[in-house]
Amino acid sequence: MIPPYGEMTPRELKARMDAGAAPRIVDVREPYEYAICHIDGAELKPLPAIAEWWRELDPDEEIVFQCHSGQRSAYACMMLARAGFTNVKNLTGGIDRWAFDVDPTMRRY
Repeated sequence: MIPPYGEMTPRELKARMDAGAAPRIVDVREPYEYAICHIDGAELKPLPAIAEWWRELDPDEEIVFQCHSGQRSAYACMMLARAGFTNVKNLTGGIDRWAFDVDPTMRRY
């Protein structure tokens, strides 16, 4: 089954950020994880509280969700796609892949 959302690689996201055309980035990890490392400009919205914050988002806005490895963010994408969001994407490999592909100086855990 093909998921009802897209994927974006860390390098694609970085290129978009560098070009000034970054999508909204939502980090669905826990606050302690965000404190260890995060992508500049990413908004922290922990996945366990998705029922509280998802309605704050524009269902037509391009949003890239990210977590540590891509599993939790894929779940957020699936939930929002089912709620009618049309332009959500999962950051392939999460922040762990971001650190490997884009910012090797980033603290990892």
